[in-house]
Amino acid sequence: MRLTPEQIERYSRQIMIPDVGGSGQIRLRQASVLVVGAGGLGSPAAFYLAAAGVGRLGIVDSDTVDLSNLQRQILHTTADQGLRKVESARSRLLELNAEVEVEIHDVRLTEENAAELMAPYDFVIDGSDNFDTKFLVNDVAVSLGKPFSHAGIVRLEGQTMTVVPPDSACYRCLFEEPPAPGEVLGCQQAGILGAVAGTIGSIQATEAIKYIVGLEEHLLVNRLLTYNAKTMEIRNVPVPPNPRCKACSASVGSPASRRSQA
Repeated sequence: MRLTPEQIERYSRQIMIPDVGGSGQIRLRQASVLVVGAGGLGSPAAFYLAAAGVGRLGIVDSDTVDLSNLQRQILHTTADQGLRKVESARSRLLELNAEVEVEIHDVRLTEENAAELMAPYDFVIDGSDNFDTKFLVNDVAVSLGKPFSHAGIVRLEGQTMTVVPPDSACYRCLFEEPPAPGEVLGCQQAGILGAVAGTIGSIQATEAIKYIVGLEEHLLVNRLLTYNAKTMEIRNVPVPPNPRCKACSASVGSPASRRSQA
């Protein structure tokens, strides 16, 4: 595969980075990323992946655009109210870069469809807004050996880590089980500063790009990045693999081993 003169011009500022170069740009053109959720995290992640020239983007979301989304979900505009989020997302991404193949999945990620949806992609961005989906993405990605970026945001804080099975800690190594209903406030109850979603979602896109171009040794693996926008503190918290993890340990009876034997 060779880059056209137009592609070289479009991606020139990226190509001149020694860690990317022309070969990295070709890898991006040949790569595919699935974004779970076209909301606060998925919006900036998808935008920057499309801008970077990722060849195929999948968007999973079953919701419609609401006025309260627009403060942070930058894939959508006021005129998109009432539209399916995946349709709005596809329109906006193609306006930015018509070369990108945008595949939309107007469904909610479930135990029944998660493996089928995630399997065809090279990398997964978890931009979901609930714990059930976050744990589902983790467990299915681990069972498929699929690298993914986890993230969570609330109020003025965010966190993100990258999981590269089977060689890294996973989300369940950090949190074994979802919290009880009502134990942890989500964005709908606690609020979120839109720019925090932009910051964390952009980091998720960066992690995907780094993985694709071959910078795997520099990913947020086995560590959780936490960001406090109020104090402007950024920390890296070590997350060692848990040998008794229900998802990623090799012990008999774990979700990963059961799926691999199916």
